Amino acid sequence: MSQDVRSRAERSRELQVQATAAHIRAKQRAVGLRHAIVICGFVFAASALLVVQLFLTGDAHIPANNVIPAALGQSDGLADYVVRRTNLPRALGALLGGALFGLSGALAQRLFGNPLATPDIIGISSGAGAGAMIVIAGFGATGIGVQAGALAGALVVALVVYALSWSGGVQSYRLILIGIGVGACASAIVTFIVTRLDEVSTQRAMRWLIGSLNGADARAAALLTVALGVGLVLVLLIRRALSDLALGDELAAGLGIRVSAVRFAALLLATLLAALVTSVTGPIAFVALVAGPIATRALRVPDAPIVAALVGAVLLCATDIAAQTLPLISPVPTGAITALFGAPVLIALLVRRKASV
Repeated sequence: MSQDVRSRAERSRELQVQATAAHIRAKQRAVGLRHAIVICGFVFAASALLVVQLFLTGDAHIPANNVIPAALGQSDGLADYVVRRTNLPRALGALLGGALFGLSGALAQRLFGNPLATPDIIGISSGAGAGAMIVIAGFGATGIGVQAGALAGALVVALVVYALSWSGGVQSYRLILIGIGVGACASAIVTFIVTRLDEVSTQRAMRWLIGSLNGADARAAALLTVALGVGLVLVLLIRRALSDLALGDELAAGLGIRVSAVRFAALLLATLLAALVTSVTGPIAFVALVAGPIATRALRVPDAPIVAALVGAVLLCATDIAAQTLPLISPVPTGAITALFGAPVLIALLVRRKASV
């Protein structure tokens, strides 16, 4: 009798284990399906927006059936100039630049565990702007010279912010506050330089400082493509270490993670990615800030850098289209549109953080 009872108990446990395993597998399939749908949705949206940008020919009145052949280099004359040499580089600049902004923002947010710790909030974008303005005003630089100046300015600001934030470690709010202060200093340098420029140079500088894709060309698109490819590989390589850092510095160190080295390397990578795209587009605000939170909410996971890159691409493509087509106000620099919609998001994040404290 007792053997019969034991047999039934064992059978019951087996059924419970099987039911639990089936439930876990079903949940994993549901999560995987959700992730696939979200990723495919963002890829489709980015692709569709890229095509829409190609058809924004303005007053050129190019027939719709000539746009795609012109983009593929199968046309000449006005269609080739407007579509392949103007619209296509700008569209690729928006797509790749938005992806880089989203990736760098998600990386910084994951690194410091704070949605406000993005390159445009902690002063890195302001540093890139200051570096660019210094080489423009001081050396008359253009093209690669401006990009080198922006990269140098961003690196200097990142190192200063990191050094001033260090006190036996780096706390996110300390880094954000110091970053805001250092960014304000960089913005003051920019303001001073702009007041010393002539009228034509001032107009050009202000358009770049607000953030615009007007200067995107084939060389810039190639640079952003390489930067995005390298950035994605490096982010995937350090992703596990960043996940361990989220457990706390002591536990991460116990797992064999070199905490300071990983944190500095991740900050340096986020800085380089943001600086490279800023050197092409100017400091377009808020894309890096909102891409990560949108990606994590869409996937319901705390770490989604690849999807954040897709979100950033969709956001910048959409806002660039709005900057070119909105009634009454277009054309305007793309950064003006991102600031218009990004500021309320920043306020919402601040209120949410305050409520959770």
